[in-house]
Amino acid sequence: MDLRPAGVNPTAANSATAGAPPAVAASGVTKRFAGGVVANDRVTFEARHGEVHALLGENGAGKTTLCNILTGLYRPDEGEIRIDGKPVRLHSPHEAQAAGIFMVHQHLSLVDSLTVAENVVLGWSRHGGVTFSARTVEAEIEEIAARYQMAVDPKARIWQLSLGERQRVDILKALYRGASILILDEPTTVLTPAEIDQLFSSVREMVAEGSTVIFISHKMPEVFAIADRTTILRKGRSITTLDIAGTDARQLARLMVGHEMSFDVHPRAAGVEPKPAPAQPPVLALEGVHVRGDFGIDALKDVSLEITAGEILGIAGVSGNGQRELAEVVAGLRPFTQGTIRIGGENVASGDPRDAINRGVANVPEDRMGTGVSPNLSVAENLILKSYRSSSPHSGPILLMGRAETQATALMARFDIRAPGPGTLVRQLSGGNVQKVVLARELSSGPRLVIAASPTRGLDVGATEYVRGVLVEAAKQGAAIMLISEDLDEIVELSDRIAVLYEGRVVGVVEAASATYEHLGLMMAGAAS
Repeated sequence: MDLRPAGVNPTAANSATAGAPPAVAASGVTKRFAGGVVANDRVTFEARHGEVHALLGENGAGKTTLCNILTGLYRPDEGEIRIDGKPVRLHSPHEAQAAGIFMVHQHLSLVDSLTVAENVVLGWSRHGGVTFSARTVEAEIEEIAARYQMAVDPKARIWQLSLGERQRVDILKALYRGASILILDEPTTVLTPAEIDQLFSSVREMVAEGSTVIFISHKMPEVFAIADRTTILRKGRSITTLDIAGTDARQLARLMVGHEMSFDVHPRAAGVEPKPAPAQPPVLALEGVHVRGDFGIDALKDVSLEITAGEILGIAGVSGNGQRELAEVVAGLRPFTQGTIRIGGENVASGDPRDAINRGVANVPEDRMGTGVSPNLSVAENLILKSYRSSSPHSGPILLMGRAETQATALMARFDIRAPGPGTLVRQLSGGNVQKVVLARELSSGPRLVIAASPTRGLDVGATEYVRGVLVEAAKQGAAIMLISEDLDEIVELSDRIAVLYEGRVVGVVEAASATYEHLGLMMAGAAS
């Protein structure tokens, strides 16, 4: 799939709605939070019928707050919301949904133990009453899923589905409930290239019918592939609204961050070949490793890999081909049933995270909120989660939070964590700052091996540039980096070598400098080696 901008407005809708009031509009919207934080500062925004409107800005720029106001989760302190030109006051998500406004959040809101159909109708019924016919709802879901090319088994339980399928369920839930204004918050982060194509086909069909899609994404090629117009937010303010056909990625990035962006963080990205690494034993070596998946079958099969000090090994593959299990087994979070794993030439224990930590393994997991941090703990508490047993924050058996907060303040400055203070709860931070907390905790001790799984997923261009720069700098300092990502651009630009996983096997390892997207795509599909 090639989502690079072609200079053509992809939907070219809006002519039929010229002169009509916008589907949804915000005028002078301001939202303040405790501590004097102004999340939205006199924001002006409008999305028309029959258009895809991209909402762009750095993490913390106010996009989510604005969308939470549009969906009734927050009420503005000042300003006005209009739907079809009429002023409204949305006091709850229920009222927003009754008006046809739905939001599919980046962090999914599904109940794992329930079926797809049960999640779709949870707390709501198309047919009225407090009960529902499972067979009827399942048939209706299948019809909508087929129409929008998002097939999923309505009888399956959520815990049985991949992340991509779960995202699909959340979108189907909105469509089933009659969304006419659909806000998609980073909807492609867990989708394969083919699924992204299908999603975009669904979006185009929606806007062709006159619906409105507000598309939040940090992936510029996707914005150019699907959006008609874009509004830029920066530091809580609306900067400008532009036609996509009349702009380019560099201009949008500059408007988002307020200065020119440097997209080259790896020597090869600037056209400079890295010097060959001297011969040395690998920091990480896997030989014939087999790992069981969640359903009792092998998720990794006879995997052999090596990473040397200072090297970035990219792991590419379509989601669900063993990437998560590979990250977990190396981090000691999942046992292996066959083979050996060596770090620094010594065998490591199977399924023992403490052994991995003691050997200098840093883990940046793909689910930063679910497994990377404890959201209800403070920044300081999260930063000492792996080191609280050490002597530094202790006085005898007593944990001294004052000392821990002093250390956290230093790390916040070093890793540019933007928060009111070390006592701030992590759940109150933007996605980019949450990832910086994870990086600060994992990299501040100078690890010998870093596992980075989808480290920039859902981050804005500024945070993405920062995270990639931190990983490259860690490699320069001698760490071995295992970079797992579904973003092929990221893999190609940062890696020295690329290994491709397909159905739990390494189907090939290539030098990144000579890799092509076509060859990598064929390998990811199991059609080449």
